[in-house]
Amino acid sequence: MEEKIAVATIGQQTYKTELVARSHSVIADEPTEVGGQDLGPRPGDFLRMSLASCTAITLRMYANRKNFAVEKIQVSVSSKDVEGGTAFETDIKIFGTLDEAQRQRLLQIAKLCPVHKVLTNPIAIETNLSIA
Repeated sequence: MEEKIAVATIGQQTYKTELVARSHSVIADEPTEVGGQDLGPRPGDFLRMSLASCTAITLRMYANRKNFAVEKIQVSVSSKDVEGGTAFETDIKIFGTLDEAQRQRLLQIAKLCPVHKVLTNPIAIETNLSIA
């Protein structure tokens, strides 16, 4: 099984963090109004983008496999703090010609993307500290 690892490295700059996963590198930062340089998305933005992209990819794969007439898929994810946790809202726009049964099936499929499954099931996080 493929090991899934992401590494975050922060130096002396406040908030600016380099993130690496596989051979890809991006910057996470905070907006200027809270002391960051706004060089990249906030950490919470990556979580929302993860759910949005996973949903879009899952829908595209399904639509292609079923030969649905889907030109474009746009997924928007918002989140807010609620008592006892976090609430996510996913809005999906499908551009194409679909009947009601196809639309309902795509709504079901959207909830089957791997990130959706992770976020809707119990999550365990083990945190370890080592001094280099």
